[in-house]
Amino acid sequence: MTDRKLHPKTLALHAGWRADPATGAVAPPIYQTTSYQFQSTEHAGNLFALRELGNIYTRIGNPTVDILEQRLAAMEGGVAALAVASGQAASAFSIQNLARTGDNVVSSTDLYGGTWNLFANTLGDLGIEVRFVDPADPEAFRRATDDRTRAYYAETLPNPKLSVFPIAEVAAIGREYGIPLIMDNTAAPLLCRPFDHGAAIVVYSTTKFIGGHGTSIGGMIIDGGNFDWEAFPERQPLLNTPDRSYHGAVWTQAVKAMGPIAYIIRARVILLRDLGAALSPFNAFQILQGVETLPLRIYEHCRNAQAVADWLITRPEVATVIHPSCQGGVQRERADKYLTGGYGGLVGFELAGGVDAGRRFIDSLKLLYHVANIGDARSLAIHPASTTHSQLSAEERLATGASDGYVRLSIGIEHIDDILADLDQALAA
Repeated sequence: MTDRKLHPKTLALHAGWRADPATGAVAPPIYQTTSYQFQSTEHAGNLFALRELGNIYTRIGNPTVDILEQRLAAMEGGVAALAVASGQAASAFSIQNLARTGDNVVSSTDLYGGTWNLFANTLGDLGIEVRFVDPADPEAFRRATDDRTRAYYAETLPNPKLSVFPIAEVAAIGREYGIPLIMDNTAAPLLCRPFDHGAAIVVYSTTKFIGGHGTSIGGMIIDGGNFDWEAFPERQPLLNTPDRSYHGAVWTQAVKAMGPIAYIIRARVILLRDLGAALSPFNAFQILQGVETLPLRIYEHCRNAQAVADWLITRPEVATVIHPSCQGGVQRERADKYLTGGYGGLVGFELAGGVDAGRRFIDSLKLLYHVANIGDARSLAIHPASTTHSQLSAEERLATGASDGYVRLSIGIEHIDDILADLDQALAA
């Protein structure tokens, strides 16, 4: 389109697609197919041997899904992406692509409850240890590192704690050891680009703000192309030793001619191929519709959430408001350093009446939906301790920020007067 470097807001509309060469259609089509006709036996052999890239089977890749992958990779400033069936699959694959039985990952304690359970239990059952550390001190990641540490993991704007993660500080520690920082940027698309601060991999639940309409579950793994996997071969053996699952390929060598995409290629042709968590073409199309309006929605989410946080502070029923704008010291400095254009669409608070007051508040809402999701265009509310974080122990819930009386709001794009009116009547109840 142009030699000029496009802004991420523009890429959200244009990256990965211009028009259908056969019909001129501007909207990306839904390629609702399982399989693809090979041009010849030689062509088929080249695709399976990775001598060229192309469509083989929709479990591994699909043209509609490819447009979404290209768009988010461009928007984030990465080199390649892999779409998967959910954010949970993205989190799991991002770790499994580097770690196997006997290896470990160091993760922030400030996590969504589903991710904590995945890391502490499911990956543990597979022999991958996840060591949780408090990100308030970035050096905690160094102290938890040993010779079998393969990755660091964190959320940019953690749900529900909402304390922005020190991306550059932890990424720099990791690069000393050949350890990539994987950032879950689900709650901060466009507000933060983790690659700009040294992260190596970005993951998303595209179900949330990216899709924005609560219609389609999906996930994304984006490769920044900025990490030298070859520099520390003993630290990253899955990318630097022969892979018996793919003809003995050494990934850093096998795809070098295609660019710095060894990480994302391995995730596609090993994990996606074998475990099958493929994003459907229809969901990819739905999520693409959401991406196109993300540059408008995300800042309206931020403005409304800020207004809600400011209003909650004035309410005598509210003991504590959890929002980056309400933090001080180093936490506020990190929020201002890493978030541009707003502090996100999430607000938490503790009611003076504790857990019972929190439940009464949730049950009294009329406009806000009581659902297990964030990032919808509509406003949402939930009590994490009894829902999204209920599988965690009391100690684990406190570590993530989900105390017994905590209420989480995901503020939508309705008129702010209507949002505040519903919160007002629910607090009065």
